[in-house]
Formats: sequence, structure tokens, C-alpha cells
Amino acid sequence: MEKTPHPEIPEIWRWLSEVPDPEIPVISLTDLGIIRGVEWREDTLVVTVTPTYSGCPATTIINLDIEKALRDRGIEKLRLERRLSPPWTTDWLTEEGREKLRAYGVAPPIDGTAADGRLAGRISRLTAGGANFAVACPRCGSTNTGKVSQFGSTPCKASYRCKDCLEPFDYFKCI
Repeated sequence: MEKTPHPEIPEIWRWLSEVPDPEIPVISLTDLGIIRGVEWREDTLVVTVTPTYSGCPATTIINLDIEKALRDRGIEKLRLERRLSPPWTTDWLTEEGREKLRAYGVAPPIDGTAADGRLAGRISRLTAGGANFAVACPRCGSTNTGKVSQFGSTPCKASYRCKDCLEPFDYFKCI
């Protein structure tokens, strides 16, 4: 009996790039940067996933969505592996993902401010000499904004309001 060839890894990555994040459906799981690896181990496809944080309530749905997307394309032997180290950081968001967030009305995290040890130094540089650490409004681009609440529509976002266009918006917090 002739063995059926496995789908190529780049094709599988393409399939996964079509799986939306359940909390922010305009970005894919690959845009979010939580899919850390895809490989064949003999006849089993292994997908490595790093959740945005260990208590993320969307983790179960994300895993089910990955499994469904791959099984719908004929993957029978599949294993999802959860990897917590290194922890996910907002620096893993793709540029395309950041633009999709902005277009959707969510301010993407400020570059280089992820909480992996660089956050404190970056914030102190941004706030030195009286300057403010400001999040740009995704609608008008103004940095004349203020935090309304540390928690937004999901645990990974904070609520902000633009003082120029007066629109409320979520900021994807640096993790």
C-alpha cells in the first residue's frame, strides 16, 4: 500500500493563517503569534501553541478552532502542544496583525514595550522629563488619549478614550 504524502508545512501554516482569534476576529492566530511551531512527527502533525497568558479564557476555543481547521482539511493524526516558555509577548504580533487591529479600532501595543523585562526601561525613557506614555487613537492617530480602565472588552485589552475625537477604544495591552 502506497503511503499518502502529508501536506507540506507551508500549506499548513497558510491554513492556520485563516483561523481567526475568537476574541478579535479580524486577526488570525498566526497574526497574533501564538502558533509557535508546526511539524510532522512521523504520521502525526504537531502544532505548538503559546497562549497569550496562562489564564486566557479563549485558550480552549483556540485549540478547538485549530483542530477543526486542520481536520476539515484532512489531517487525521493531530496533537496540540501547549508551550508556556518562553511566555507569549505582544512583540510576537505580526506587522500585518498590528495594522488589522488598528483598522478594527483597537490600538496595537506600542512597539518594544512588552513585559519581558524591557517594559520598565522603555516606559521610564518615554516618561523621562515629563513626557507622557501615550497610546495613539486608532481612529484619528492622536496621542492625546487617556486610560479609562485597566480592563477593556477582554482581559488582554485596556479601555481608552481619545481627548481629540472623543471616541472610546481598546488598547491591546503589552504583555
